[in-house]
Amino acid sequence: MNRTHYFIILVFSFLLTACGGGKPVTGSSKADKSLAVKAIVASHNNAAPNFNTLAGRMYVAYEDDKKSQGITVSLRMQKDEKIWIKASLLGVTVAKALITKESVQYYETIGKTYFDGDFTLLSKWLGTDIDYKKAQAILLGQSVFDLNANNYNSVIVTNKYRLQPKTDIGDFFFSVLLNPDTFKVSRESVSQPSEKRQLDVQYGEYQLVDKQLFPTTIEVNTDEEGSKTKIEVEYRKIDLNPSINFSFNIPNGYSQIEL
Repeated sequence: MNRTHYFIILVFSFLLTACGGGKPVTGSSKADKSLAVKAIVASHNNAAPNFNTLAGRMYVAYEDDKKSQGITVSLRMQKDEKIWIKASLLGVTVAKALITKESVQYYETIGKTYFDGDFTLLSKWLGTDIDYKKAQAILLGQSVFDLNANNYNSVIVTNKYRLQPKTDIGDFFFSVLLNPDTFKVSRESVSQPSEKRQLDVQYGEYQLVDKQLFPTTIEVNTDEEGSKTKIEVEYRKIDLNPSINFSFNIPNGYSQIEL
């Protein structure tokens, strides 16, 4: 795996990481045809987890048209503020990243290179504008876009609430499926046909960690002009509200890269 792949895995880990180690929520609720969009949106917003800090460990598998690789990733998060990520192979640190509302920083130890920039690169990869708020929403199993009940329609598809804008925004299409028992995201799709870009995020079961709902697994598939990437995340450990630090320093002598 080259340094670009390490960076992609770190970034997607940041975007997709949630939590593991809790009690699975396996509801059997049926979607209610009479439930108004306003009530669905309110329930979804209320399902967002509330915490200060988070620490976890996961296994991330990456696959593209040329190769596949798995890597262990450690995560630290301060909600609404920052994400710290460390990727390791056989117990050896190969890369670290620090993401805040203003910046994305990263360095890898094999080629001794680093990246210091903003969310422009992530937006280009995902085919839609991404900022910290949207990234955190993906991370927590919430809609990547603010759901205004006045602007969305709801229909029931495979016993899930599908919300999509009443009016298409040019060559931009978005839809989200919400579970009827938890009102968390089951699947989310963003596409731009003219640019031949597609982002599809699918969540597995949700689980309770200290009475908060988090995903257990996430699968992401991207397609840009026929170039496909697949990311799978398996969560292995999670702690909420631990005392943690976010120390991050790019080592001296590393070369800056533009990806």
